[in-house]
Amino acid sequence: MSGLTVFLMGGWTDEAEVSRNTAKACFQAAQDAGWTCQMIEVERDIASRLADLKPRRAFNALHGQLGEDGNMQGMLNLMGIPYTHSGVLASAVAMDKPMTKTVLGQSGIRFADDIPIRISGGIITPDQDTVQQTPNSPTPNSPTLYSMVIKPRNTGSSVGVHIWHDGDDLPQQNLWPEDTQLMAERFIPGRELTVSVLHGEPLTVTEIIQTNRFYDYEAKYADGGSTHMFPADIDGDVFATAMEWAAIAHDQLGCRGISRSDFRFNDATGELIMLELNTQPGMTTTSLVPEQAEYKGISMGALVSSLLEAAQCD
Repeated sequence: MSGLTVFLMGGWTDEAEVSRNTAKACFQAAQDAGWTCQMIEVERDIASRLADLKPRRAFNALHGQLGEDGNMQGMLNLMGIPYTHSGVLASAVAMDKPMTKTVLGQSGIRFADDIPIRISGGIITPDQDTVQQTPNSPTPNSPTLYSMVIKPRNTGSSVGVHIWHDGDDLPQQNLWPEDTQLMAERFIPGRELTVSVLHGEPLTVTEIIQTNRFYDYEAKYADGGSTHMFPADIDGDVFATAMEWAAIAHDQLGCRGISRSDFRFNDATGELIMLELNTQPGMTTTSLVPEQAEYKGISMGALVSSLLEAAQCD
């Protein structure tokens, strides 16, 4: 526990406030556990500030681009500051949802069909360059996409995610910045499941019962936005498969520390689909990771301490 530990938070993305809430909760837990800590708001001068502080290690509490896509990890590597969570490659791959599917394509994990799309000139169109490189993608008129989830290919916290059903008006194009790279993914009806993996070991399966139509930003982070049931009351084989797939994804992507994999399970068809893996899952007072750790007898202080003790550079 010797030396200064900095908690990196904020930044300039849509997920900055979630990052601050994660940092505050983890900072308090670390302080209570005896770590010498300081919270740092990430701004454009972050490299010079870290050079002045000379911390022994960094807790990466950032979410979204910059902190979750390998950029911050690369900077910390160059500065020789050990950090928590995944390194450059795992972070960059997991942040890019289609790339995650490609890397895990031979793992046995099942994903929903998708097609990359782009907004340009106020019009939603297929991203032809990417489509040509993606075998077995459905066509833009494929019936499998008539109910679909439209989302940016590289954000977290369900920022910019919209569900479109056949007969609905198309989403307003101004919901996303111009030239945003999006993907349209087959909508999977059913139950929302999630599994946290800590140092390679899956913790448990939680079912998320949301008050909204899907587990969006509000449901994830607002009090009362959703109810978490753990362990999930699902078929034992489905439970075991979700645990196995989360561990496989964590391992094959090269994740470190903590990750959280999200799934949909359709009771009617028995179909289990992996949605994504998060290398920087939320760790606020309403977040899933601390709940699952507590269920396994791991306190918030012990959880944060284990991540700090495992901090390293690539």
